[in-house]
Amino acid sequence: MKFPFIDLQAQRAKISIEIDTAIAKVLDHGQFILGPEVTEFEASLAAFEGAKFGIGCANGTDAIILPLMAYKISKGDIVFCPSWTYAATAEAIKLVGATPCFVDIDPATYTLCPKSLRLAIEAQLKANKKPKAVIAVDLFGQPADYPVIKALTDEFGLKLIADSAQGLGCRLNGHTPIEWADVVTTSFFPAKPLGCYGDGGAILTNNEGLADRLKSLRFHGRGNKPGDHASIGLNSRLDTIQAAILLEKLKIFEAEITARNLIADKYTHALKSNVIRTPQVITGGRSTWAQYSIEVEDRDNKISAMKAAAIPVAAYYPLPTHMQTAYQDCPISPDGLPHTMAAKDKVMALPMHPYLSDENIQDVTETLASL
Repeated sequence: MKFPFIDLQAQRAKISIEIDTAIAKVLDHGQFILGPEVTEFEASLAAFEGAKFGIGCANGTDAIILPLMAYKISKGDIVFCPSWTYAATAEAIKLVGATPCFVDIDPATYTLCPKSLRLAIEAQLKANKKPKAVIAVDLFGQPADYPVIKALTDEFGLKLIADSAQGLGCRLNGHTPIEWADVVTTSFFPAKPLGCYGDGGAILTNNEGLADRLKSLRFHGRGNKPGDHASIGLNSRLDTIQAAILLEKLKIFEAEITARNLIADKYTHALKSNVIRTPQVITGGRSTWAQYSIEVEDRDNKISAMKAAAIPVAAYYPLPTHMQTAYQDCPISPDGLPHTMAAKDKVMALPMHPYLSDENIQDVTETLASL
């Protein structure tokens, strides 16, 4: 490829001294698990996202599993989530023994469709099932329609979890998802807008009791008495070296989000004259542009042609979760997920990171226009 799809080394070059110093500090003090950098990062992340409490964990999947465990969601319970996202969202539901019910996406934003959600909730109630929670996904970096989704979860007495693995840093009318969600979860997988150099995740909440419960569950269900374990938990701690790296990355994260938005604007301007559907951000929203995804006809052939021209592109998500082998027994919204099924064959992601040059953008858009 002429340049990377996501250029992690460009960011590393910018803060390499700070990163190396932070890692060396951890190596010197030797507190590799739940060291001081973990506590500092949890507080800094919570402050950045306007939450009262931040809880680090081992990865973004555990970040979803832990709240489900804390809410005692298990066998026989229904949790609603979009099908058109990475399978980890539904996987977390399955791993606690509950059943995911797949909901369609809004065709404009690709986030959870409230109309489809209402249909799904009402259908499950009619079937005498036990709906317990909704997981909305901030797909490609932009917030779901939280005010409308929150009204639905309140109406039906459901917990609202924001899966912000791709969307940490997104805003809606100036607010973060924690303004509406009971819990916000995120991932620090290296390719995410805020990524570490390994696996990592975090949970945000404004509920102190829930925060304490999550801290116990991430550490084998550790109790208050020495040596006592009050419940069955996980071994899911964010390690200190990753926290130290994330502290340095968080310092430049706001500037990187600004850069991502400028790059997205340049893409949109360059592509507006082509027969391509460029991304739409929800009214009042700010995306962190985890992906810049367009809709094109004959997507797979265009991907092959772009790669033949040494331009890195990717398909998201050609096989929705409800169509995958492990999830084919799960219920879906009565609407049949038409927008999910339409998007799966058309969406193509272009290179996106804060350090993408104007020359790179021109190369991408001109190659695409020539196809």
